[in-house]
Amino acid sequence: MTGWGLGVTQIAAIAIFIVTYVAIAIGRMPGLRVDRAGAALIGAALMVACGVLPLEEAYRAVDLDTIALLLGMMIVVANLRLSGFFRMATGWAVGRAHYPALLLAAVVVTTGVLSAFLVNDAICLVMTPIVITLTRALGRNSVPYLVAVALASNVGSTATITGNPQNMIIGNLSGISYGAFAGALAPVAALGLLLTILLVVALNPSEYVTRQTLPSVSVPAHYHNWLAAKSALVALGMIVLFFLGQPVAKVAICAAALLLLTRRIAPRKVYAEIDGPLLLMFAGLFVVVRGLEHAVLTKDVVAQAAHFDLGNVAVLTGVTAVLSNLVSNVPAVLVLKPFIEQLQEPQRAWIVVAMASTLAGNFTLLGSVANLIVAERAAKDGITIDFWTYFRIGAPLTLVTMTVGILLLS
Repeated sequence: MTGWGLGVTQIAAIAIFIVTYVAIAIGRMPGLRVDRAGAALIGAALMVACGVLPLEEAYRAVDLDTIALLLGMMIVVANLRLSGFFRMATGWAVGRAHYPALLLAAVVVTTGVLSAFLVNDAICLVMTPIVITLTRALGRNSVPYLVAVALASNVGSTATITGNPQNMIIGNLSGISYGAFAGALAPVAALGLLLTILLVVALNPSEYVTRQTLPSVSVPAHYHNWLAAKSALVALGMIVLFFLGQPVAKVAICAAALLLLTRRIAPRKVYAEIDGPLLLMFAGLFVVVRGLEHAVLTKDVVAQAAHFDLGNVAVLTGVTAVLSNLVSNVPAVLVLKPFIEQLQEPQRAWIVVAMASTLAGNFTLLGSVANLIVAERAAKDGITIDFWTYFRIGAPLTLVTMTVGILLLS
């Protein structure tokens, strides 16, 4: 490629990249029964087939640390869920909430804290049915509590590398330690959870501005006490090792292996909790983005982005937020990689990208997988969370929390 002249390989790389990202943005390939994972895999295969990347380089493009970390976290969360740990923790928290606003606070804090350490998508799968059962038993309107679950899962997951998939990628790409990452973003997440509670209350006064007390109810569940205790201890030990600076992928996959050593639960039940399509989508996207970098995003081309001033926190936050809402946060992070690596302070920029790509997911119902999990799971129980019901809370919360993030990180 000379100047801005494009050869056949470069045109193929751009075309494959655009089609793949469009398919991921809308959730499928138009006219075909191909989902996001399939689109990423097809895009990766085409990058190799069209000669954009040699097969050996495509293999090297897949970040196995990220795949291992995500797989390990899935297995740890699966054991916690199957043991009944999450229902015990939620039941303990909501049992001390005697007013609707306190119940909301318990739901938000529980969801946010669990999402910070145990992957927000998985926590949404766990919390949504619990909140539905609880609010119906109390005779409350489930919708604002469920919207709060989605919002809190995104906000809470901002805090650490293991909070969500895009943070896992950023942690591996940036080399930032678990403790340093949490030190920078935990304050943003904490203030964000407080703002979530205040905004949901303010926009739903008929539900929360009341002196009515709540009756005592319990969250029905079957507990496996030994498995719950073992899973919780392993998860706690894993988090401690994260903060002590041990390699997160190594710790997570070893914790997962330790939990698979059991006589109390069939392995197939754990394997059923693993999101294979998500792992496949990650692998495919790594190859697609590497193909674009290899063929098109040369140093000269990336240098042209300098006039956008991505080193400025506010500018980088805005670019990341818009891109995340166009193509989803994981693809956005991957496509920003070559531009971030050219900045004078790439680690600082990665922290900003982690904050913005995560908080931007709250802007619309389609902004993150976590939101869709809550909406789809609620729909199975006959509860509708439509676009505007979510947007009236999600959009202002996104703007306020990102402003807080910009101020704290500037």
